[in-house]
Amino acid sequence: MNEPRRITSLKLRTRGRALAVALLAGFAGSGPAAAQEQALGIEIRGGVLAHDVPGLWSGFNLERGVDINAEVLGRGLPFLFGGLRPALGGSLNTSGFTSKAYLDARWEFTSASGLFFGTGLGAAVHDGLLAPTDPDRKALGSRVLFHIPVEVGLIFHERHSLSIFFEHMSNANTRPYNEGLDDIGVRYGYRF
Repeated sequence: MNEPRRITSLKLRTRGRALAVALLAGFAGSGPAAAQEQALGIEIRGGVLAHDVPGLWSGFNLERGVDINAEVLGRGLPFLFGGLRPALGGSLNTSGFTSKAYLDARWEFTSASGLFFGTGLGAAVHDGLLAPTDPDRKALGSRVLFHIPVEVGLIFHERHSLSIFFEHMSNANTRPYNEGLDDIGVRYGYRF
């Protein structure tokens, strides 16, 4: 009576391992191919972002307006089920508040269905205030700040994409003033 239980248990373990291997192979098979394709081409993205949005990473807002954002993503390399590529961009505030230019290292994963997720780390240079000399503007503490983007979107018709883009900019408490800025909005992208 013990023998049939061992055989059944062995069959279940074998099936479980086979299923785990199949899932991993499917995940690995869809990710790198899509990421490698993405990493090979140059892409432009642009959109409209709400400026200094409260309740996100920075916690509060002082500045207003809409940012016009534009970015070029360069050729990259496959890395950890995705692609690692450079991103050069900027956001211009339409109300005269803080504008910026940035350079990031961006990691992106694209699924077989075209959904993609990206995040990165870089540096931004801005034209905002360094100290709290105006009650309607953020005190950013340093001219060069950390830039952290997060993006979720969908690629369609192979070359086009729509996404939700979030960016945070601050000095990570390396200076006395670090009020930080958070922007969020929508972007359209085109791959060459």
